Amino acid sequence: MIRNFTNEDFMISTDKQKLQIDVIHNFLTNCYWSKGIPVSKVQKAIDNSLCFGIYHQNTQIGFARIVSDFSSFAYLADVFILEEYRGKGLSKWLMQTIMDFPELQGLRTWILKTKDAHGLYKQFGFTSPKIPERIMEISRNNMYE
Repeated sequence: MIRNFTNEDFMISTDKQKLQIDVIHNFLTNCYWSKGIPVSKVQKAIDNSLCFGIYHQNTQIGFARIVSDFSSFAYLADVFILEEYRGKGLSKWLMQTIMDFPELQGLRTWILKTKDAHGLYKQFGFTSPKIPERIMEISRNNMYE
């Protein structure tokens, strides 16, 4: 499933060998949804996910990962673009690449959590749950702090 997509000086790749774990960990350990996450947990998540790294001249500037059975559902997680690269349409390009990815076509359900990026995800068909009482979760906030 290794694929590369280019757009001017930027590249999106599903090649896990290209991922820069230090960049990913540094972002995730400081963001609201995984504050304090150990690098070992980041590595385990990467090992068990379909990952999309986004790069500018071989330097990683963003990331997203999918947890899926590739048959019926996908959970989109850990989506980010580094602050200095925001406002260039890269998050839209990353999302479009994910949504068009051949192995993710025909899935019945996509899920994600977000505090502040609803506008981005709505552009790709995500909505609030139509019947929220059918959704349950176990959420261990601040687990790594």
